[in-house]
Order: sequence, then C-alpha cells, then structure tokens
Amino acid sequence: MVRRPLALLVALATLLVASACGGDSPAGSGDTDGGRPAATSWEPAPRTVGGLDVLATSGPDGLALHTASGDKTFLPGVNLGSTTPGHQPGEIDHLEAATYRTWFGQMSELGIRVVRVYAVHPPAFYDELARFNQAHPTAPLYLVQGVYLPDESYTEGRSTLYTASVDRAFTQELRETSAAVHGDLTRPERPGHAGGTWRTDVSPWLASWIVGVEWDPQGVVRTDRLESRAAYRPGRFFAATRDASATERWIARHLDVLATAEAERGTSVPVALVNWPTTDPLEHPTEPLASEDLASVDAMHVLPTEAWPGGTFASFHAYPYYPDFQRFEKGLDGVTWEGEPDRYAGYLTSLRDHFAGTMPLVVSEFGVPASLGSAHDGTRGRDQGSHSEQDAMAMDASMLLMMRDRGIAGGFVFSWEDEWFKRTWNTTDHQDPERRQLWHDPLTNEQWFGLVATDTEQVPDAAAELVPEGGDTKYVYVWADYSYVHVEVTGRELPPTRLALDADVVPGPEGADHRLRVDTEAGTAQVQVRRELDPVRLDVPGPTYRPDQDEAWHDLQLITNRAQAGRPAEYDPVGRLVQGSWEPEDPAYDSMATWQLDPDQDTLKVRLPWSMLGMADPSSRTALGEGVPAKLVEVPGIGFTLDVDGEQHELDLTWPTWNRVEYTTRVKAGADVLAEAYADLAP
Repeated sequence: MVRRPLALLVALATLLVASACGGDSPAGSGDTDGGRPAATSWEPAPRTVGGLDVLATSGPDGLALHTASGDKTFLPGVNLGSTTPGHQPGEIDHLEAATYRTWFGQMSELGIRVVRVYAVHPPAFYDELARFNQAHPTAPLYLVQGVYLPDESYTEGRSTLYTASVDRAFTQELRETSAAVHGDLTRPERPGHAGGTWRTDVSPWLASWIVGVEWDPQGVVRTDRLESRAAYRPGRFFAATRDASATERWIARHLDVLATAEAERGTSVPVALVNWPTTDPLEHPTEPLASEDLASVDAMHVLPTEAWPGGTFASFHAYPYYPDFQRFEKGLDGVTWEGEPDRYAGYLTSLRDHFAGTMPLVVSEFGVPASLGSAHDGTRGRDQGSHSEQDAMAMDASMLLMMRDRGIAGGFVFSWEDEWFKRTWNTTDHQDPERRQLWHDPLTNEQWFGLVATDTEQVPDAAAELVPEGGDTKYVYVWADYSYVHVEVTGRELPPTRLALDADVVPGPEGADHRLRVDTEAGTAQVQVRRELDPVRLDVPGPTYRPDQDEAWHDLQLITNRAQAGRPAEYDPVGRLVQGSWEPEDPAYDSMATWQLDPDQDTLKVRLPWSMLGMADPSSRTALGEGVPAKLVEVPGIGFTLDVDGEQHELDLTWPTWNRVEYTTRVKAGADVLAEAYADLAP
C-alpha cells in the first residue's frame, strides 16, 4: 500500500505558492503580502439581455459569472447530496434548516463559492441559502441546480427516453424544479421527492442548471435505434443540430422546456446536460470494455438559440480512475501536470478541445475517496479508494488547480458529506442492499468521498470484556461502532507482541471463518478469510477468481479490475492492515490506520471493519455465508478466540439490532490544503 502524504502536500504547497504568485489579479483587487490576490466581491451583478435578467453566460468565449468585481471565469464548487447517514437517498424530507445552516457555514469557511445539488431539496435548503447569502452579500454561495430523471426505466426492456412515462415525468420535474428555485411551488410528499411549500426565491444566486443523468449506454443505443424517426421540432431557446441523434433531440426538447419555464420568470443562465466518459463524444480504441465506448451524447448537437443569452456548457462527471482508457490511451501522455505526463489531464484537455470554439467545459463531478477499500486503479496513484483523508484532500486540490490550468471553466468536488447508502461494484454483492445505509463500510469506497466525515458512535450494548486472573494478559475489551469492531488487549506489564485472533461468525462445524495475525515486533498485521467465504468469489464470473484460490485461507483482498483484454486481474491488499493513530485530534492521525500500540497503557488496539469479519449487515446481525450467490445468514453474534503471546482466551461479542444510527461530523483532515486551492481559484 503506497503511502505518500508528505510528498503530495509538499508538491501541492509548491503549486499553490507558484499559482498565487503568478498571473493577473482579479478585477478590483490588490495583492496581499503573501502574493495571493486579495479577496474580491462576489456579489451578484446581473445584466439585462432581451428582457431577461442574466447572471451568468456561457458560450464560445467561456463562462462568465457576473459579479460586482467583474466576471468570474472559473467556478470552484462542491456537490451536495440529498441525504444523511441512516437514510436512503429518496428520504430527503428529513433534512432540516439547522443542518443546511451548518453546511453553508462550513462551505464558506473552506472558500467554496458554488454548491451543486442534483434535485429539488426541501424548502429549508432554499430558505437557508437565501438567508446565508443575504448575510454575506459579497461572499455568497451560488447555486447550480440539477434536475434528475424521476423515471429511469429507459434502461429496461424495450423502453426508451421517449417512453411516455419517462418523458412526462422528466417534463414535470423540470417545471417543478424551476418553480421551487423561484419560490413558487407546493407539492405533496411522495417517495423519492421533497415535498412542501417553497416560498423563497433563490434565483438571484442561480449560476446555472445541470440536468439529466449519467446516460446509460444501452438505453442511449436503444433510444437512437428505435426512435430515429421520432418527430422533432426545434424549440425557441434550445434546438438540436441536423446531425443530432434521437437521444440528443430528446434532450434538446427538454432543455427547452426548462429554458421556457425560466424565461417566463424573466431569467436566463447557462443550462447544461449531464454527461460522463461512458457516453462522451470521443473515440477510445484502447478501452477494454465495449460498453464504455458504445454510445455518444454530444453537447455540440444540443445548442441554445440566440433567444437564450445564458448559453450552455459541456458538463462532465469525470473521475481519474475510470474508464480504463485513461490508463491505457498513450495519446493522452502529451499533457503534463506537476512535471509528469498525466493522462487524466490529457483526457480533460481532449474534452476541452472537442468543445472549443462553441462552449467551455465544466467538470461537474470529480474526486477521490478517503476509504480503506479501493475499487479501481487510477492515473498517477489517484485510485478509487485506499487514500488517507490528507491524501484525498491533496489530490482533490491538485485536480482543481489542474482544471483551471487547462482552461476548464469550473470544477465541483464530489462530495460534501460521506454517504452511507452508496454501493460499489466490488462490495455490493457482499452486502444486504436494503440496509446498507445503516452502517458505514470502510471497504465501500463510494461511501467515503465527503469533505465532511461522519464518524460513527459506539453501538449501544455492543461490548464484551475479559479479565484473566493470571498470566501476562491483564484485560481484553471488544466493542463496536457502526463501522468497526474494536479489539483492545492490555498486557499486565508490557503490550502484547503477537496476537492471533480467530472469529467464528457463520454457524457450522468450522472453528473460525475469519482471522487476524498481528506481530508488533515485525510491524505487520494481516486479515485472512476462510476459502469458502472469500468475498472475491462473488465478483468474478466463472470458477477461477484468484491464483491462490485453492488454499484453505486467503489473505483478504478486494478485486479492483477483472482480467480483460490480455491483462491480468488486479487486487487491493486491503487485509494488510496499516499501523497508526485513528484519532482525528492526534497530529499523526491516519484514517487508513487499523492497528496501533499504546505503550502508556500496555495495550494493542485493532479496529476491524464489520465487512472484514464477513458481516453483510451488522444492523440486522446478517453475515455473508457460503455459495454463489452467497447465502445471507442471521447470526447471534461473533465468537472470538485469542492467542496472546501463547495465552488462550475466548469471549463472545453480541449486540442488538438497530434501525437508527448515531454519528458526529467534522471537516476531514487535510481540508486546509483544499481550502488553499479554493482561495487561490476564487479569492
């Protein structure tokens, strides 16, 4: 496991200093003593064009947000999800004003200028956004409002985007979202939607719209084939070009629906469609998965008319680790960043060049997660996980600066807060999908993208202790929070040297299902899993899933890439535990650490993710059993057998099931480096 936080931070600090000391100061500002431009006013200064209030424009000359201190041409922002731990994403109405108030204050402290949401939030979001901006007129938070597809059945069977239910639902959602932003909507609560009455108009701070979804390639291909002759009439504000596909014509028609609703309220800002590399307009001959280069959705075929002064831009969710062509496409090496060839920078540059002369590019989602587990290898070490918080923040900051350097018009980090409901391809079959939101799995990288950490509290009544009467072991304490099972072993005079821990999880004749071996003198700790329970077997089609699969015990790993196109499978050795401190207030804090020695207390401490002990859902005491697909087995608890320097001990951990969670929040370690980048990009 490569660890390089110091090198990352030093390199990024050098970049920030160089960036701050070069270039022109923003309009209306002077330089501070340190060389960075002084703070400028971001107070909105809309213009009137064709009878419409225009706060921002986007077109051949780039993107411009009109402010009191001049046009801002790069928008640094963050993506805000629609839920909190313990809830599914459709359970949005639980979000309260106090939560938004806290979030907006923290965003401001980090120097974030734009918050992007994917769908209508409860009225409290808009109330609190207006309240914050009125209290901070020269440093408001601008809004990028999204509109998603309420009905995504175009991905199924013979349905297409033109299917009546899909079409009607999106049209209605566009109109209702416009009304909500202008404080003119009442709608009932219903699953997956915010309900209530929206009375607050936040359009004075609306920077743009980004609508749609990451288009499913099979759904796009089917729509283009089955609807190729569908009737189309250009709209007043948006029109598809003559060479547009059926999908692109459908999108153009719906962008016009939104623009019409906005024009009726007297406003115009850029309106963009969501896209991602899977359906980008470029060809990627080195991409090993055909589905990742199967379909194209091109914003160049969906253009505003002269009646829409806000214009449009190309919006992409673009991460540095997927699809694979980013690692294999040698033609992307021509672009360098931080003194090295950088294929992610090369890919973004190629996207920028495709749209150049017509519209700018905004990277509306990017980032890396601060998770133990990884799901894919990335460019220049920007993997889909296995990063400390400090490394993840430094990488996000570096990519933000890269985007400005490459002439991109904005970058929105994903995401604001960790999201427990998320799944990822190499752990989803290891879990109970209905209850994923009720625990925070360190191996599921998608749950750890946040700039704000959600630290779990101890599970009530989930603890067991042992006080041996003699020997070198003084005390054993096992307890659990909503992410980890903690094992603490205290020596009578010295901390333990070696610990062999066996965990009996699934009922049956086997004495152990998972095991841990720690050697404090060698500085090693390894988790292993019984062959029949190895979760990798669930992630690889066919009987061959790893080279050593016939061994009785397997080192715990996650597969990060299946064998393909003559390339061998790739794995993350996540069971090779990292030594260090996991206390956030410790200057040596390392979120990747899972074992440590406390010499003052003569204690060896280990924290094992529930998933490393084979739990598919600890909240219902459900374990991952044998078979493919795996059986889900209800268990009474976990039986632990410990060998502490030759002394044998046993104890059982039991816990009650739960349907509610307790957690605390904090801005992640290393966020100060990201804040420096935000300050440099948007003084």
